[in-house]
Amino acid sequence: MRKEMVVQIAGGLEARPIAVLVQVASQYESAIYLEADGKRVNAKSIMGMMTMALKAGEKLIVEANGADEAAAIEGIEKYISGQEA
Repeated sequence: MRKEMVVQIAGGLEARPIAVLVQVASQYESAIYLEADGKRVNAKSIMGMMTMALKAGEKLIVEANGADEAAAIEGIEKYISGQEA
């Protein structure tokens, strides 16, 4: 399952928001990947996520595969859209 999203976190995905995003992703059993600018990283990997450095307003694709993929996409989208910190 794939979905395009826009980063709406003020300041973009910097160190603290990335750490929280990794925590959100780690709650799900599904494999979760973020893709942007030709890069694809595991959303549960803090080191991989640090290489993304996405700014507010940038687009990315979230991909989740597994038993709870729909819930995982929803949870990630909620966080990236700035609704939950």
